[in-house]
Amino acid sequence: MKFRFFIALIIAKLSIPALKITGHNATDFPGKLALKICPMFLKYVAKPKKIIAVTGTNGKTSTANLTIDMLKRFGVETLNNSRGSNINSGISSALLNGVNIFNREKYETAVLEMDERSAARLFPYVKPDYMIVTNLSRDSIMRNAHPEYIRWLLEKYVPETTKLVLNADDLMSCYMLPNNERVYFGIEKLPTDTVKCYNLINDLQICPKCDHKLKYEYRRYSNVGRAHCTNCDFGSPAYDYSAANVDYENMKFTYRGPDFETELPIIDDRFVNLYNETALVTLLLQLGYSMDEIKDKLGTVEVVKTRFNHEVVGSMKVYNVLGKGLNAFAESRVYETIVAQPGDKELIMFINDLGLAAHWSENISWIYDTDFETLNVDSIKKIVVVGDRGLDYQLRMLFAGIPEEKLVHVMKMEDAIKQVDIVPNMNYYVLYGADPGSFALGNKQAKALAAMLREKTQAPAPAAPAKEEAPEVPAEPTDGEEARS
Repeated sequence: MKFRFFIALIIAKLSIPALKITGHNATDFPGKLALKICPMFLKYVAKPKKIIAVTGTNGKTSTANLTIDMLKRFGVETLNNSRGSNINSGISSALLNGVNIFNREKYETAVLEMDERSAARLFPYVKPDYMIVTNLSRDSIMRNAHPEYIRWLLEKYVPETTKLVLNADDLMSCYMLPNNERVYFGIEKLPTDTVKCYNLINDLQICPKCDHKLKYEYRRYSNVGRAHCTNCDFGSPAYDYSAANVDYENMKFTYRGPDFETELPIIDDRFVNLYNETALVTLLLQLGYSMDEIKDKLGTVEVVKTRFNHEVVGSMKVYNVLGKGLNAFAESRVYETIVAQPGDKELIMFINDLGLAAHWSENISWIYDTDFETLNVDSIKKIVVVGDRGLDYQLRMLFAGIPEEKLVHVMKMEDAIKQVDIVPNMNYYVLYGADPGSFALGNKQAKALAAMLREKTQAPAPAAPAKEEAPEVPAEPTDGEEARS
């Protein structure tokens, strides 16, 4: 088997320059090739001494990228899979890049985003020293079933030696792997929190310990918040580290630990990223960095802009937004974020997952778990739905009470941008799916929309952007699996 491993290692390494010469993206294929030749490749490939894993249903990509960025500012170059997928082929590609042809490791530290559904293929061979679990919630019904199933997978395969950084506000994940060392992070009560659940997805109403009803002190959305059982001692765990006094006007918050509190900058104005930032700071403390060191570097990092970015065209703005088709929980958070933005809005919704078209399911129940009702507000002036599933989305939005005169359906994405009304101070949102085809087409059409608005309004061209690294592009799904969340 070792001979087969070295053959796989050499051939897979040779494939990288070959792919680049032919103009292909050498992200996932080398790992697929290595696994094809040697199915036990992950077992034998050398690994860094310290492995940090980031998993969870939502937020793991942003959290992993923030971790990579912060460690780089501390002078730590990490082996990572930010350019590849988070399933076994992507992890194999990353580890392949981290060794030489003699299988000697070139990095001391790895930060690996790991797909929670792929636990059985990853954790027997890649054993993290630390692991952030951002949350566990409903995901694609085509592959993830229910979050309790995903928690079972993680509990079955994650090593007991892994120290966990867990979200205390998420009762789905916070009590997983009870024998593992852990620390808890979370966000203390906010003025916007409620007791009643206004979301369609409300998966944790019954105590998993005694089957009595849970009582929520407050909720943020769905089952994220603080709750306790009315019959037994089950309830949300105490925070070890928490965010409090959240001030978006001045972009700062108070970060509290067991024996200290300090003021930190909010690095992104989307609420979901405050959880990611709090998880990041908590992890860095576990790695041995001081609060002063973290505070000094934190304000210099940014959340990846390929998932929620905008271009200014005169008085108007064009946003390109990564939606998550098939994932009702995450898609609902996207709608909440958009509605919370100031000003009037028009939406172009292209959340068809082109990469799954060959394996498409007629089960569209996720659409009826998604909070389209959130979009039934006066600030949403028009919604253009695109593609084969556009009429399904249109019907769902009619059920949500959105007036029919606000809805337009077209088959082609190129025709969608022609449907918008050119109005001063309007905010245009182009939503697209997470698979590579939808991702590329959505970004292309957002740029086309901005160009069309600029041409018709004679708005000045934007300043040339500073040279940046190539944007994060989701890798091709494998066997119908989604690449990222």
